[in-house]
Amino acid sequence: MEPQIDWDNLTFSHTPTRSMYRATCDEGGEWQEGSIIPFGNIELSPVAGVLNYGQGVFEGTKAFRTAKDRAILFRPEMNAKRLQSSAKRLCIPPIPEEMFLEAVEQIVKDNGDYIPPLDKGSLYIRPVIWGTGPVLGVKPSRSYTFIVYVSPVGHYFQGEIPCLHIKVTNFYHRVAQKGTGDAKAIGNYASSLYPLKLAKELGYNEVMYLNANNENLVDELGAANVFALKGDTLLTPGLSGSILPGVTRDSTIQIAREILGLDVQE
Repeated sequence: MEPQIDWDNLTFSHTPTRSMYRATCDEGGEWQEGSIIPFGNIELSPVAGVLNYGQGVFEGTKAFRTAKDRAILFRPEMNAKRLQSSAKRLCIPPIPEEMFLEAVEQIVKDNGDYIPPLDKGSLYIRPVIWGTGPVLGVKPSRSYTFIVYVSPVGHYFQGEIPCLHIKVTNFYHRVAQKGTGDAKAIGNYASSLYPLKLAKELGYNEVMYLNANNENLVDELGAANVFALKGDTLLTPGLSGSILPGVTRDSTIQIAREILGLDVQE
């Protein structure tokens, strides 16, 4: 049965779909072959590492429907590599790239009818790895769970927005230098909730964070990297360890240099 979804009024929120992908890794550090299972709740121990110490990482990518009714992905191999880097930073056994790509392909195929029509939105793909083994002291979990779930979504910012209203804050930093800023770790996002709440109460859409060591320098937004165009020069903060290496960031730099002929300075 086709999903009953109002494609014209999609928001960036979760809509349950048919299935999700699940794989596990136990003490040996080897990921077992995963499988497609019905989407639903999972069971976790109250002592799970992800619940007590935030030992978890995630990714975010999308599938789009084309004018020829094909489903396409945007550079998923970049997400696979970044998830490996994030996992290493949090002492999580990395997912092999081939396994990651196969999991994403399987889950998109199984939920293909949830991909919005052309120009109506996209199918958001969320791969996550959690430390699911029980740990009481502060240490890595002994077992892990890899899940990929999907949801049809509309635009991240809703409505006709000619431009975003950005709140530059020097009261809060997203991360500290030499911390986990270049990893897509779940704790990085929990700490951004309060600054974003305050900004939205003042009518802003997003928060721009400054560098923790030098507040004369910009780091990034809560949900995006930062670029500034000045003449034929495109400026963006360099990857100094506190900034997430965005897939869109890398793509923008390539297009600017190789197609538009801009001078890109990091």
